[in-house]
Amino acid sequence: MESQHTLVLLVEDHPGVLNRVVSLMRRRSFNIDSITVGHSEQPNVSRMTIQLRGEAEDIEQAGKQLYKLLEVIKVIDLQPSEAMIRELVLVKVAAKGAIRAEVVQTASIYGARVLDATPNSVMIEMAGTEEEIESFLTMMRVYGIREMVRSGKVALPRTLSKKTDSQTRHMNPLAAD
Repeated sequence: MESQHTLVLLVEDHPGVLNRVVSLMRRRSFNIDSITVGHSEQPNVSRMTIQLRGEAEDIEQAGKQLYKLLEVIKVIDLQPSEAMIRELVLVKVAAKGAIRAEVVQTASIYGARVLDATPNSVMIEMAGTEEEIESFLTMMRVYGIREMVRSGKVALPRTLSKKTDSQTRHMNPLAAD
């Protein structure tokens, strides 16, 4: 059965790595829902978070093929119950006069914060789950969204997960389950 998967890759920070990873996923006909790349805690190592849908067997095969790429250090298939998965949204909302206070109050209910304000608009930042972001955006659409950008998802294994790092579902052929 097709389901949502979050693959986390640790990769060497070199030009062209993102292209090789995406090309491999394209050749396997995976539709990537979200891909985010950033520096990790290790020097010269980037963390890549890929959200995609597919059959478990196909995802596992793709993970093994990703691991074969020279620059890929580790591939992990994170289960939602084992991970904190978040994304960021910046949204510029129309907010003149009395509506401004209402927009700011609504944003604060969602734990969002105002980054910038002009006489006609407010720019708001919010981080949360996909569902929280969608709910927030539904409310902001009432006021009129002028501009918006979403970061894509980022993920880390939960600290208090019942599984230790050695038990996390690594997709590396030599790693133990």
